[in-house]
Formats: sequence, C-alpha cells, structure tokens
Amino acid sequence: MKEFNVINEDDEIIGVDTRENIHKNGLLHREIHIWIFNDRGEILLQRRSNTKDTYPGLLDVSVGGHVEIGEDYETTAIREMGEEVGIKAEKNDLIFLDKLRRSAVDIKTGAKNNTTRKIFAYQYNGPAADLKIEAGEATSLEFWPLEKILNLTEEEKKDFVPAITDGSLSGVFGKIKNLFVIPSASRGI
Repeated sequence: MKEFNVINEDDEIIGVDTRENIHKNGLLHREIHIWIFNDRGEILLQRRSNTKDTYPGLLDVSVGGHVEIGEDYETTAIREMGEEVGIKAEKNDLIFLDKLRRSAVDIKTGAKNNTTRKIFAYQYNGPAADLKIEAGEATSLEFWPLEKILNLTEEEKKDFVPAITDGSLSGVFGKIKNLFVIPSASRGI
C-alpha cells in the first residue's frame, strides 16, 4: 500500500501513513497541482477515473498528485506531468502560482483530503490528443476556455470537482489569466 508523509501546519514532516488512512482520517499531507494552459486562453482539464477514491468521474486540475516520500514539491510536479499527461518538463519550466492549505470532504466517497498544496502552471500549445492519459487515473483530457470555467451554470458545475467551482481558486485563476497576456519570451519559456 502506498505511503506518504504526514505533515503539520508548518509543512514539517511528522510521520508516515498509507494513502487510505490519510484520506480516511483527514491527515494533513503534501500535494501538487499543475494547471496546463495554452496560448488560446484555455486550460487542460482531466476527467478523473471512476475508480478514484476522491471525486470519481469529475473534471479536475490538469495534473495533480501526492508528494512522495523523499521528494519535494517540484520533483513531484515533474514526475506527475510525465506520468499523467506524458509531458517531459524541467523544474524551470514550471511557473509557481501559490501554496495553499485546503481541506475538503468528498460527499460521494467520504474521503477527507487535507492538504498543503503547491500550485504551478505550465504552458503547452499542442493538442490534447497528443498527450498521454495515465490508465486508472483519468479517462479524458480536454481544453476548456478559462472564461467558460469561470462562468459555469449550476448544472455544469456538477461535472467539476468542487474546488474548481467554489471560488477558492479565484486567485490562482487570476494568475493564470495574467499568463495569457504575457509573451512567452518574457517568462523564459
């Protein structure tokens, strides 16, 4: 069974436990999110596998994952991008957006996700069809205009993980929106 570090409120490692126990008991742990965007003002979303223990079948962040024992946030982000969408990137390709503390309970599964999460952005201008879907993690990858995501109807919101639609990521989305208007050359990409 996969194990991860348990941390305290200061992001210091205080123990190790299984993924199952971490989500069952709401133990604080580290995660990463990467919002992949393109030069058309779109964000890549993945549809979570129906077998996931949190938010099965819903649209979610482009890439996400738990920080593994012995890894830092950036190393995890690079590894997860390769595993989940087939993008081979370097740490300096990541654009740091924020570090957030988040706690949520999946009303369908009862899983408690209590995290400290580093959030990054990454620019990819190719088609979603050229990306690889990790078996068991997602069922599809699709680009959505950020403006559409920010203006979903109540019915459309039911198809997304709550963090995307509850306003808690408004600061992150604002930072991504700013990336759309900054030429790539001035960001070092």
